[in-house]
Amino acid sequence: MQIILEIPEDFERPSHELELVLFRVVQECLTNIHRHSGSKSAVVRFAREEGGIFLVIQDSGKGIPAEKLSEIQSHGSGVGIRGMRERVRHFGGHMQIESNPGATKVSFRFPLASIPASKPETISDRENVAG
Repeated sequence: MQIILEIPEDFERPSHELELVLFRVVQECLTNIHRHSGSKSAVVRFAREEGGIFLVIQDSGKGIPAEKLSEIQSHGSGVGIRGMRERVRHFGGHMQIESNPGATKVSFRFPLASIPASKPETISDRENVAG
């Protein structure tokens, strides 16, 4: 599967705890795309705005049938979906799933007030260390 990662160069590194949550929800979403969507690609997009950190994972697969999507949104069916909701809720975040026959988009928002501060470090800083 082709993964497109969109992350601003000046994206400040979150706390270690939130970084792990972001990794795990991306991992679960990509696993679900691989297992269920039939999509050959996915886009993972990060943004940091005044109100918080935003993460969107989108595929171009067959979508989730309306009945199943309704069940997921009301009960959080499946261990993976429930696990993501719990991880996100721990940080005061919100998860939203939108789907149609051709794409599914899972969006996460974490309010800045719930994000513990860490040493200001950007993606560029990490590249300088690694390079």
